[in-house]
Amino acid sequence: MTVDLPLAQMTVADKLLAMELLWADLSKDPAQVLSPAWHGDVLRSRREQVLQGEARFQGWDAALDELRAELRGHQAP
Repeated sequence: MTVDLPLAQMTVADKLLAMELLWADLSKDPAQVLSPAWHGDVLRSRREQVLQGEARFQGWDAALDELRAELRGHQAP
């Protein structure tokens, strides 16, 4: 199956929405999406940073809002 998206005509918001829709569908069955081994290394490192007080967690919705605001600031008028 070939998927042809009009990427050149899509806004950044459109592209992010498409990625969110794809991820929502993929994440319905996490067993089908295997993480590479280095993900575990990164997670352990980040957990250690949190335990040491060098980092903190941010909620998913807050992170998305922050990314969207940042992207809006970089979009051409």
